Amino acid sequence: MRIYLIALIIASFANSVLAQDKIDRMRAETMESFTPDTVKWADEPILPNGAQSVVLVGDPNKTGVFIAWLKFPPNYPIPAHTHPFTEVITVLRGKLGNGMGESLDTKKGKMFKVGSSFVLPANHAHYVWTTDEETIVELIATGPWGITYTNPADDPRRQK
Repeated sequence: MRIYLIALIIASFANSVLAQDKIDRMRAETMESFTPDTVKWADEPILPNGAQSVVLVGDPNKTGVFIAWLKFPPNYPIPAHTHPFTEVITVLRGKLGNGMGESLDTKKGKMFKVGSSFVLPANHAHYVWTTDEETIVELIATGPWGITYTNPADDPRRQK
């Protein structure tokens, strides 16, 4: 039993070291700062027309953690969808509604204000929407990131 406990402690320490190595590899070579007014926003093709994004750290197309900002116009809905990995969302500007389920229903969701965060589990259908103001959120997730719309007809990549 004692050998098993020692092996478990060593394995836990090794996992901690490996996790730290992944974080170290994400480090920038120089200090950088970001503001919504100075980053270069780009149209986000995997979301309905009007959304913009900027990747701050990492690469959503590769394995590993990344941080991105998403900007949504007023009265903007994103239909029900899932993601392959857990996401952490923090509202930086405006308000963002979030609901769980396979169809968008703003009466069943919750509205998050600036400074609020929420976690979305992997492969759980959810939807988001904005109110009457522009909204910016920070997304922290693991790549390769993707989105699968509950209703394939809602996928903007199929509408082009």
